[in-house]
Amino acid sequence: MSNKTSVKSTALEQRVSLAQDGTGPWLMQILTRYGLLLLCIALVILFSLATPSFASMLTLQAILSSKAKIALLALAATIPMIVGKIDLNVGFGIVLWHILAITLQVEYGFSWQMAVLAVLVISALYGLLNGILVALADIDSFVATLGSGTVLYAIALWHSGGRQIVGDLPDAFIALHHTEIGGIPIVAFYVLLVAIVLWLVTEHTPLGRCMYAVGGNPAAARLNGISVNRFTIGAFIVSSVLTGFSGVLIAAEQGVGQASVGMDYLLPALVGAFLGSTTLRPGRVNVWGTVIGIAILAIGIAGIQQFGGEFWVEPLFNGATLLLSITLAGYAQRRRLLNQKAVQRRQADTPERHH
Repeated sequence: MSNKTSVKSTALEQRVSLAQDGTGPWLMQILTRYGLLLLCIALVILFSLATPSFASMLTLQAILSSKAKIALLALAATIPMIVGKIDLNVGFGIVLWHILAITLQVEYGFSWQMAVLAVLVISALYGLLNGILVALADIDSFVATLGSGTVLYAIALWHSGGRQIVGDLPDAFIALHHTEIGGIPIVAFYVLLVAIVLWLVTEHTPLGRCMYAVGGNPAAARLNGISVNRFTIGAFIVSSVLTGFSGVLIAAEQGVGQASVGMDYLLPALVGAFLGSTTLRPGRVNVWGTVIGIAILAIGIAGIQQFGGEFWVEPLFNGATLLLSITLAGYAQRRRLLNQKAVQRRQADTPERHH
């Protein structure tokens, strides 16, 4: 008897075949997995037909430039979610990180390279602190990151003195955000690179499978020799570093440090991550799902604004989408668990084959 067990992250996913299961179940699976992607394409077509100016390079550049930081923050939020945690510091963190990136250059004479490095190192240490609070002190991740994030926000207010931090910044630092490659903002390439790396790690390495195991069932992961604490702490560190990098990009974009910047990024970043768990791999947080979730938000808001939407439309759209995404994510998770149980029963009922 073969004793090989699949270690793929899709091992317990129910497969639906058009030939074996018929058109209905197959079509339902396609819509469940790719519904958001199809909706994204449909929105582009709809807005392009309704507003010809929407289908322009200018609109594409505006969307990519303005939403790339949110996409990076959504990817940062995705990492702790994979291990079953939530990190609110994707919103709180960038308040201090973007201020720090500027003050280190303007007030302390750091080169822009050293300022960026300092922000990334400090953000990594801060992620380590959050990971310890959650993994070792056993504090709920929502409570831990809310508390530490509020403290971080207070530090940002103290550090900036409640005023704007302005000064001459090197052109090379500004270019981190304002450079274009082939007419495409460079920040879009940052998002693509980060997404590819995270996708390769989470979907195609033992490290990624261990992360999903920790998020799916920490007790079972421990029994299988997986260090739950180590993966949890590591997830918070990587998430915090990505948040720090996003803060650097915001500083390069605006050239001004102020404590009022940052919290507006929290909600759409979380919405993108939650929405992403309802597509491609329904019921499971995944990298490309997060990217699609952010694309839905970006296209929807851009289209509504071109129709003359008021200033309050964006927070309304984000809030409503968050409620919808959490509802869909919960449904997808329940459906995924039912499918896994069905696969397990089918495997248990299959007679052993001797070779």
